[in-house]
Amino acid sequence: MSRINLVTNEQANEEQQALYGAIEGQLGMVPNFLKVFANSPAALRAFLGLHGIANEGSLDLRTRERIALGLAEQNACEYCVSAHTAIGRKAGLSSSEIEANRSGSSQDAKAAVAVKFARSLAENNGAVTTAELLEVRNAGYNDAEIVEIITHVGMNVLTNILGKASRVEIDFPKVELQQA
Repeated sequence: MSRINLVTNEQANEEQQALYGAIEGQLGMVPNFLKVFANSPAALRAFLGLHGIANEGSLDLRTRERIALGLAEQNACEYCVSAHTAIGRKAGLSSSEIEANRSGSSQDAKAAVAVKFARSLAENNGAVTTAELLEVRNAGYNDAEIVEIITHVGMNVLTNILGKASRVEIDFPKVELQQA
């Protein structure tokens, strides 16, 4: 059971209902973690705005999901691992690729560098080395894409924290964490 209230459709005020309508129009559902965010419509709007803008960048959906999976596992957020496993499968990631992502890598050499870099950013609170930045550049990522990786790290760490703090009920097929 969630430790922070989930704003149900019945409880939602006019603004929350409008946000839910937009979310449902895109996803076909309103995931529970967004119902936690909805306790503060300002926080929900901020997250949705960042998410929308971040997804307009040049990083492809599979790379974004690989990063999300790597961070969800690293940050031990079972909700996020479950959600991004489902989303990753829908994006075309295989089971073995998802496992590699959760372990901090990828079967795709370029994406492996992005996942590794994303996890280092999160682990080191952004204090990555020059060598790590060069590795990302040498893998073929330009500065815009590096900034997008950083943006996705921030966004995913936010949702990992929300998922863990709230202990939100998982409304995707449940996936157990690899780590203890």
